[in-house]
Amino acid sequence: MQHVDYSTQIDQKKELLSQAVRGFNSSEIKVFSDKEYGYRNRMDFVFHKGGLGFRKKGKWYEIVDIKQCVIANEGVNKLLSEVRDFFCGKDSELDYFHVKKHTGTFRYCVIRCPSGKSSISFVLNPESSRLADAIEKIKKFAEKSSADNVVVTYVNPESDTSISEDFFFVKGSEELEEEMMGKRFGYHVQGFFQNNTKMAEKMHEYVHSLLQDYEDKEGHLLDLYGGVGTFGILNAGLFKDFKTVEAFEGCINSARENMKINNISNGKGIVLDAKQLEKLELKKEGKVYVITDPPRTGMHPKAIKAVNRLQPEVIIYVSCNLKQLAKELPRFFGYEVKSAAVFDLFPQTMHCEGVVELVKKKKEEKEM
Repeated sequence: MQHVDYSTQIDQKKELLSQAVRGFNSSEIKVFSDKEYGYRNRMDFVFHKGGLGFRKKGKWYEIVDIKQCVIANEGVNKLLSEVRDFFCGKDSELDYFHVKKHTGTFRYCVIRCPSGKSSISFVLNPESSRLADAIEKIKKFAEKSSADNVVVTYVNPESDTSISEDFFFVKGSEELEEEMMGKRFGYHVQGFFQNNTKMAEKMHEYVHSLLQDYEDKEGHLLDLYGGVGTFGILNAGLFKDFKTVEAFEGCINSARENMKINNISNGKGIVLDAKQLEKLELKKEGKVYVITDPPRTGMHPKAIKAVNRLQPEVIIYVSCNLKQLAKELPRFFGYEVKSAAVFDLFPQTMHCEGVVELVKKKKEEKEM
Protein backbone atom coordinates (compact mmCIF):
# COMPACT_ATOMS: atom_id res chain seq x y z
CA MET A 1 0.00 0.00 0.00
CA GLN A 2 3.02 2.31 -0.28
CA HIS A 3 1.42 4.02 -3.28
CA VAL A 4 -1.41 5.28 -1.03
CA ASP A 5 -0.96 8.27 1.28
CA TYR A 6 -0.79 7.02 4.87
CA SER A 7 -3.65 9.18 6.10
CA THR A 8 -5.81 7.60 3.39
CA GLN A 9 -4.72 4.13 4.50
CA ILE A 10 -5.88 4.95 8.02
CA ASP A 11 -9.23 6.26 6.77
CA GLN A 12 -9.78 3.08 4.74
CA LYS A 13 -9.05 0.87 7.74
CA LYS A 14 -11.41 2.88 9.90
CA GLU A 15 -14.09 2.41 7.24
CA LEU A 16 -13.46 -1.36 7.22
CA LEU A 17 -14.09 -1.52 10.97
CA SER A 18 -17.13 0.73 10.58
CA GLN A 19 -18.58 -1.76 8.08
CA ALA A 20 -17.86 -4.64 10.47
CA VAL A 21 -19.71 -3.00 13.37
CA ARG A 22 -22.85 -2.07 11.45
CA GLY A 23 -25.15 0.26 13.36
CA PHE A 24 -22.35 1.71 15.49
CA ASN A 25 -21.55 5.39 15.04
CA SER A 26 -18.36 5.39 12.92
CA SER A 27 -17.40 8.85 14.21
CA GLU A 28 -16.85 7.23 17.62
CA ILE A 29 -14.32 4.69 16.31
CA LYS A 30 -10.91 5.46 17.79
CA VAL A 31 -7.77 5.14 15.67
CA PHE A 32 -4.26 4.34 16.93
CA SER A 33 -1.14 4.43 14.77
CA ASP A 34 2.60 4.98 15.06
CA LYS A 35 5.57 4.53 12.73
CA GLU A 36 4.72 4.21 9.04
CA TYR A 37 7.94 2.29 8.25
CA GLY A 38 10.59 0.29 10.08
CA TYR A 39 8.18 -1.25 12.57
CA ARG A 40 8.12 -4.99 11.90
CA ASN A 41 10.19 -7.27 14.17
CA ARG A 42 9.78 -10.49 12.17
CA MET A 43 10.23 -11.24 8.48
CA ASP A 44 10.20 -14.55 6.59
CA PHE A 45 12.56 -14.31 3.63
CA VAL A 46 12.68 -16.89 0.81
CA PHE A 47 15.96 -18.26 -0.51
CA HIS A 48 16.27 -18.21 -4.30
CA LYS A 49 18.96 -18.35 -6.95
CA GLY A 50 19.82 -14.69 -6.61
CA GLY A 51 19.71 -14.41 -2.83
CA LEU A 52 16.81 -13.71 -0.47
CA GLY A 53 13.46 -12.10 -1.07
CA PHE A 54 9.68 -12.34 -1.16
CA ARG A 55 7.19 -14.07 -3.43
CA LYS A 56 5.99 -11.95 -6.34
CA LYS A 57 2.35 -10.93 -6.04
CA GLY A 58 0.24 -13.14 -8.29
CA LYS A 59 3.20 -15.43 -9.08
CA TRP A 60 4.04 -17.43 -5.95
CA TYR A 61 6.82 -19.30 -7.79
CA GLU A 62 8.79 -16.11 -8.60
CA ILE A 63 10.93 -14.46 -5.93
CA VAL A 64 11.68 -10.73 -5.85
CA ASP A 65 15.16 -10.17 -4.42
CA ILE A 66 15.19 -7.93 -1.33
CA LYS A 67 18.34 -6.33 0.08
CA GLN A 68 16.56 -4.16 2.67
CA CYS A 69 12.90 -4.19 3.72
CA VAL A 70 11.37 -0.78 4.44
CA ILE A 71 8.74 -2.05 6.90
CA ALA A 72 11.21 -4.21 8.86
CA ASN A 73 12.99 -2.76 11.87
CA GLU A 74 16.70 -1.93 11.93
CA GLY A 75 17.65 -5.20 13.65
CA VAL A 76 15.93 -7.35 11.02
CA ASN A 77 17.64 -5.50 8.16
CA LYS A 78 21.03 -5.78 9.89
CA LEU A 79 20.69 -9.56 10.19
CA LEU A 80 19.36 -9.79 6.63
CA SER A 81 22.57 -8.14 5.42
CA GLU A 82 24.64 -10.62 7.44
CA VAL A 83 22.83 -13.60 5.90
CA ARG A 84 23.06 -12.21 2.37
CA ASP A 85 26.75 -11.41 2.69
CA PHE A 86 27.56 -14.91 3.96
CA PHE A 87 25.26 -17.09 1.86
CA CYS A 88 24.44 -15.08 -1.27
CA GLY A 89 27.73 -13.60 -2.50
CA LYS A 90 28.84 -13.55 -6.12
CA ASP A 91 30.70 -16.85 -5.83
CA SER A 92 27.99 -18.53 -3.80
CA GLU A 93 26.58 -21.83 -4.99
CA LEU A 94 23.74 -21.91 -2.53
CA ASP A 95 21.57 -24.99 -2.86
CA TYR A 96 18.26 -23.12 -2.71
CA PHE A 97 14.90 -24.89 -2.62
CA HIS A 98 13.08 -24.98 -5.95
CA VAL A 99 9.44 -24.21 -5.14
CA LYS A 100 8.08 -26.08 -8.17
CA LYS A 101 10.38 -29.10 -8.25
CA HIS A 102 10.51 -29.38 -4.43
CA THR A 103 14.25 -30.03 -4.56
CA GLY A 104 17.17 -28.23 -2.93
CA THR A 105 18.04 -27.42 0.68
CA PHE A 106 17.63 -23.78 1.80
CA ARG A 107 13.96 -22.72 1.96
CA TYR A 108 13.32 -19.80 4.35
CA CYS A 109 15.30 -17.48 6.55
CA VAL A 110 13.08 -16.32 9.43
CA ILE A 111 14.55 -13.29 11.21
CA ARG A 112 13.11 -12.02 14.51
CA CYS A 113 14.30 -8.93 16.35
CA PRO A 114 12.01 -8.00 19.25
CA SER A 115 13.26 -5.72 22.03
CA GLY A 116 14.90 -8.76 23.65
CA LYS A 117 17.12 -11.36 22.00
CA SER A 118 17.28 -11.78 18.22
CA SER A 119 17.06 -15.01 16.23
CA ILE A 120 17.59 -16.44 12.77
CA SER A 121 15.88 -19.67 11.79
CA PHE A 122 17.17 -21.42 8.68
CA VAL A 123 14.33 -23.52 7.30
CA LEU A 124 15.74 -26.52 5.41
CA ASN A 125 14.42 -29.41 3.35
CA PRO A 126 15.18 -32.55 5.45
CA GLU A 127 15.06 -34.75 2.33
CA SER A 128 17.92 -32.92 0.63
CA SER A 129 21.08 -34.91 -0.19
CA ARG A 130 23.17 -31.83 0.68
CA LEU A 131 21.76 -31.32 4.15
CA ALA A 132 25.02 -32.02 6.00
CA ASP A 133 26.89 -29.40 3.96
CA ALA A 134 24.16 -26.84 4.63
CA ILE A 135 24.30 -27.41 8.39
CA GLU A 136 28.08 -27.03 8.46
CA LYS A 137 27.77 -23.75 6.60
CA ILE A 138 25.12 -22.51 9.05
CA LYS A 139 27.42 -23.41 11.97
CA LYS A 140 30.22 -21.31 10.47
CA PHE A 141 27.78 -18.44 9.93
CA ALA A 142 26.60 -18.65 13.56
CA GLU A 143 30.15 -18.08 14.79
CA LYS A 144 30.28 -14.74 12.96
CA SER A 145 26.67 -13.57 13.23
CA SER A 146 25.49 -10.99 15.77
CA ALA A 147 22.19 -12.93 16.17
CA ASP A 148 21.67 -14.22 19.72
CA ASN A 149 20.00 -17.42 18.51
CA VAL A 150 20.59 -19.42 15.35
CA VAL A 151 18.23 -22.30 14.64
CA VAL A 152 17.93 -25.02 12.02
CA THR A 153 14.31 -25.91 11.27
CA TYR A 154 13.16 -28.83 9.13
CA VAL A 155 10.03 -28.57 6.96
CA ASN A 156 9.08 -31.33 4.52
CA PRO A 157 9.21 -30.31 0.84
CA GLU A 158 5.44 -30.82 0.38
CA SER A 159 4.61 -28.37 3.16
CA ASP A 160 4.93 -24.63 2.63
CA THR A 161 5.49 -23.20 6.09
CA SER A 162 8.34 -21.50 7.91
CA ILE A 163 7.89 -23.00 11.38
CA SER A 164 8.06 -26.56 12.68
CA GLU A 165 8.40 -28.60 15.84
CA ASP A 166 11.39 -30.34 14.22
CA PHE A 167 14.39 -28.07 14.92
CA PHE A 168 17.68 -27.77 16.79
CA PHE A 169 19.84 -24.91 18.03
CA VAL A 170 23.19 -24.09 16.54
CA LYS A 171 23.62 -21.13 18.87
CA GLY A 172 21.72 -19.62 21.77
CA SER A 173 18.45 -20.88 23.24
CA GLU A 174 14.81 -21.39 22.31
CA GLU A 175 13.39 -18.31 24.04
CA LEU A 176 12.85 -14.77 22.82
CA GLU A 177 11.63 -12.01 25.10
CA GLU A 178 9.43 -8.94 24.85
CA GLU A 179 8.29 -6.35 27.38
CA MET A 180 4.73 -5.04 27.56
CA MET A 181 3.42 -2.53 30.12
CA GLY A 182 6.32 -3.22 32.45
CA LYS A 183 5.95 -7.00 32.35
CA ARG A 184 8.22 -9.54 30.66
CA PHE A 185 7.00 -12.14 28.22
CA GLY A 186 9.07 -15.04 26.96
CA TYR A 187 8.01 -16.93 23.86
CA HIS A 188 9.46 -19.67 21.67
CA VAL A 189 11.45 -18.84 18.54
CA GLN A 190 9.00 -21.08 16.64
CA GLY A 191 5.99 -19.44 18.31
CA PHE A 192 3.80 -16.41 17.70
CA PHE A 193 4.10 -12.92 19.11
CA GLN A 194 2.89 -9.61 17.69
CA ASN A 195 5.21 -8.30 14.97
CA ASN A 196 4.80 -4.60 15.79
CA THR A 197 5.96 -4.21 19.39
CA LYS A 198 5.05 -0.56 19.96
CA MET A 199 1.55 -0.80 18.48
CA ALA A 200 0.89 -4.10 20.25
CA GLU A 201 1.66 -2.38 23.55
CA LYS A 202 -0.74 0.46 22.69
CA MET A 203 -3.41 -2.14 21.99
CA HIS A 204 -2.81 -3.89 25.32
CA GLU A 205 -2.96 -0.57 27.17
CA TYR A 206 -6.27 0.20 25.50
CA VAL A 207 -7.80 -3.20 26.34
CA HIS A 208 -6.61 -2.79 29.93
CA SER A 209 -8.30 0.63 30.10
CA LEU A 210 -11.56 -0.91 28.90
CA LEU A 211 -11.45 -3.67 31.51
CA GLN A 212 -10.57 -1.23 34.29
CA ASP A 213 -14.15 0.05 34.02
CA TYR A 214 -15.36 -3.43 35.00
CA GLU A 215 -12.81 -4.21 37.73
CA ASP A 216 -14.36 -7.09 39.65
CA LYS A 217 -12.39 -8.79 42.43
CA GLU A 218 -15.01 -11.56 42.52
CA GLY A 219 -15.11 -11.95 38.72
CA HIS A 220 -13.33 -14.37 36.39
CA LEU A 221 -11.45 -13.42 33.21
CA LEU A 222 -11.40 -15.88 30.33
CA ASP A 223 -8.59 -15.27 27.82
CA LEU A 224 -9.37 -17.20 24.61
CA TYR A 225 -6.75 -17.94 21.92
CA GLY A 226 -4.45 -16.66 24.64
CA GLY A 227 -1.02 -17.45 23.19
CA VAL A 228 1.67 -16.96 25.84
CA GLY A 229 -0.79 -15.37 28.28
CA THR A 230 -0.26 -11.69 27.49
CA PHE A 231 -3.85 -10.44 27.86
CA GLY A 232 -4.51 -12.55 30.94
CA ILE A 233 -1.33 -11.53 32.74
CA LEU A 234 -1.68 -7.81 31.97
CA ASN A 235 -5.22 -7.78 33.35
CA ALA A 236 -4.78 -10.26 36.21
CA GLY A 237 -4.98 -7.57 38.88
CA LEU A 238 -8.50 -6.54 37.85
CA PHE A 239 -10.15 -9.89 38.60
CA LYS A 240 -10.26 -12.68 41.15
CA ASP A 241 -8.61 -15.06 38.69
CA PHE A 242 -8.12 -15.74 34.99
CA LYS A 243 -7.74 -18.66 32.61
CA THR A 244 -5.65 -18.49 29.44
CA VAL A 245 -6.94 -20.99 26.88
CA GLU A 246 -4.74 -21.93 23.93
CA ALA A 247 -4.59 -24.99 21.64
CA PHE A 248 -0.79 -25.12 21.34
CA GLU A 249 0.96 -26.64 24.32
CA GLY A 250 4.22 -24.77 23.66
CA CYS A 251 2.43 -21.43 24.07
CA ILE A 252 0.78 -22.52 27.31
CA ASN A 253 4.13 -23.68 28.67
CA SER A 254 5.43 -20.18 27.95
CA ALA A 255 2.30 -18.66 29.51
CA ARG A 256 2.84 -20.61 32.73
CA GLU A 257 6.47 -19.52 32.84
CA ASN A 258 5.44 -15.91 32.16
CA MET A 259 3.10 -16.05 35.14
CA LYS A 260 6.03 -17.10 37.32
CA ILE A 261 8.34 -14.44 35.88
CA ASN A 262 5.79 -11.71 36.58
CA ASN A 263 4.72 -13.05 40.02
CA ILE A 264 1.15 -13.73 38.88
CA SER A 265 -0.52 -16.23 41.21
CA ASN A 266 -4.18 -16.04 40.19
CA GLY A 267 -3.85 -17.38 36.65
CA LYS A 268 -4.04 -20.78 34.99
CA GLY A 269 -2.86 -21.87 31.54
CA ILE A 270 -5.05 -24.47 29.83
CA VAL A 271 -4.20 -26.43 26.68
CA LEU A 272 -7.55 -26.58 24.90
CA ASP A 273 -8.90 -25.78 21.46
CA ALA A 274 -11.47 -23.01 21.83
CA LYS A 275 -14.00 -25.08 19.88
CA GLN A 276 -13.96 -27.46 22.87
CA LEU A 277 -14.69 -24.67 25.33
CA GLU A 278 -17.71 -26.57 26.64
CA LYS A 279 -15.24 -28.93 28.38
CA LEU A 280 -13.85 -26.10 30.48
CA GLU A 281 -15.10 -26.00 34.03
CA LEU A 282 -15.74 -22.46 35.21
CA LYS A 283 -16.63 -21.48 38.74
CA LYS A 284 -20.31 -20.69 39.02
CA GLU A 285 -19.91 -17.92 41.56
CA GLY A 286 -18.91 -14.52 40.20
CA LYS A 287 -19.32 -12.90 36.81
CA VAL A 288 -17.32 -13.87 33.70
CA TYR A 289 -15.45 -11.48 31.39
CA VAL A 290 -14.02 -12.63 28.04
CA ILE A 291 -11.13 -11.52 25.85
CA THR A 292 -10.92 -13.35 22.53
CA ASP A 293 -8.04 -12.87 20.08
CA PRO A 294 -8.50 -15.51 17.36
CA PRO A 295 -6.38 -16.07 14.22
CA ARG A 296 -7.44 -14.73 10.79
CA THR A 297 -9.89 -17.60 10.40
CA GLY A 298 -11.83 -16.21 13.35
CA MET A 299 -13.59 -18.03 16.18
CA HIS A 300 -14.90 -21.55 15.68
CA PRO A 301 -18.75 -21.60 15.69
CA LYS A 302 -18.66 -23.97 18.67
CA ALA A 303 -16.51 -21.48 20.57
CA ILE A 304 -19.02 -18.68 19.87
CA LYS A 305 -21.85 -20.96 20.97
CA ALA A 306 -20.02 -21.73 24.22
CA VAL A 307 -19.40 -18.03 24.91
CA ASN A 308 -23.09 -17.30 24.35
CA ARG A 309 -23.97 -19.94 26.93
CA LEU A 310 -21.56 -18.40 29.43
CA GLN A 311 -23.29 -15.04 29.04
CA PRO A 312 -20.22 -12.99 30.05
CA GLU A 313 -20.70 -9.45 31.27
CA VAL A 314 -18.31 -8.14 28.62
CA ILE A 315 -16.66 -9.57 25.50
CA ILE A 316 -13.54 -7.86 24.16
CA TYR A 317 -13.02 -9.14 20.62
CA VAL A 318 -9.55 -8.47 19.18
CA SER A 319 -9.59 -9.17 15.45
CA CYS A 320 -6.87 -9.24 12.79
CA ASN A 321 -9.47 -9.94 10.07
CA LEU A 322 -12.22 -7.32 10.02
CA LYS A 323 -14.21 -9.13 7.31
CA GLN A 324 -14.40 -12.21 9.51
CA LEU A 325 -15.25 -10.00 12.48
CA ALA A 326 -18.24 -8.63 10.54
CA LYS A 327 -19.56 -12.18 10.09
CA GLU A 328 -19.15 -13.13 13.73
CA LEU A 329 -20.39 -10.10 15.67
CA PRO A 330 -24.10 -10.81 14.92
CA ARG A 331 -23.62 -14.34 16.33
CA PHE A 332 -23.16 -13.02 19.86
CA PHE A 333 -26.80 -12.97 20.86
CA GLY A 334 -27.98 -10.36 23.32
CA TYR A 335 -24.93 -8.12 22.93
CA GLU A 336 -24.30 -4.69 21.43
CA VAL A 337 -21.15 -2.77 20.54
CA LYS A 338 -20.18 -0.25 23.20
CA SER A 339 -16.85 0.85 21.66
CA ALA A 340 -14.58 0.10 18.71
CA ALA A 341 -11.00 1.00 17.84
CA VAL A 342 -8.55 0.46 14.98
CA PHE A 343 -4.90 -0.33 15.68
CA ASP A 344 -2.64 -0.07 12.66
CA LEU A 345 -0.09 -2.76 13.45
CA PHE A 346 0.63 -3.21 9.74
CA PRO A 347 1.19 0.14 7.97
CA GLN A 348 1.69 0.00 4.18
CA THR A 349 -0.49 -3.13 4.02
CA MET A 350 -4.23 -3.80 3.89
CA HIS A 351 -4.15 -5.36 7.36
CA CYS A 352 -4.88 -3.92 10.79
CA GLU A 353 -6.30 -4.97 14.17
CA GLY A 354 -9.73 -4.06 15.45
CA VAL A 355 -10.82 -4.08 19.09
CA VAL A 356 -14.56 -4.24 19.76
CA GLU A 357 -16.15 -4.02 23.21
CA LEU A 358 -19.43 -5.95 23.45
CA VAL A 359 -21.81 -5.53 26.38
CA LYS A 360 -25.17 -7.08 27.22
CA LYS A 361 -28.17 -5.33 25.73
CA LYS A 362 -30.56 -3.74 28.16
CA LYS A 363 -33.62 -5.82 28.98
CA GLU A 364 -36.05 -3.60 27.06
CA GLU A 365 -33.83 -3.78 23.96
CA LYS A 366 -33.85 -7.60 24.07
CA GLU A 367 -37.64 -7.65 24.31
CA MET A 368 -37.98 -5.33 21.32
